[in-house]
Amino acid sequence: MGKEEKPKKAHNSRCGVGNGSIYGLGFIGAVIFFISNATSFWDGVLGFLKAIVWPAFMVYELFNYLLK
Repeated sequence: MGKEEKPKKAHNSRCGVGNGSIYGLGFIGAVIFFISNATSFWDGVLGFLKAIVWPAFMVYELFNYLLK
């Protein structure tokens, strides 16, 4: 008397595939922008860290624009 196994559901791997690539392209563009405008090594390091969280900067500026 064995347990009957439930059939596995098919996993849709296409769901959300584009989001990572869009973030990746935005990250590369932000790194290039922030580092090219850096005037010192530490400004470049800070620019790299800003590039990691660039969506937060974009949303913040968008809300500032919309609230004015």
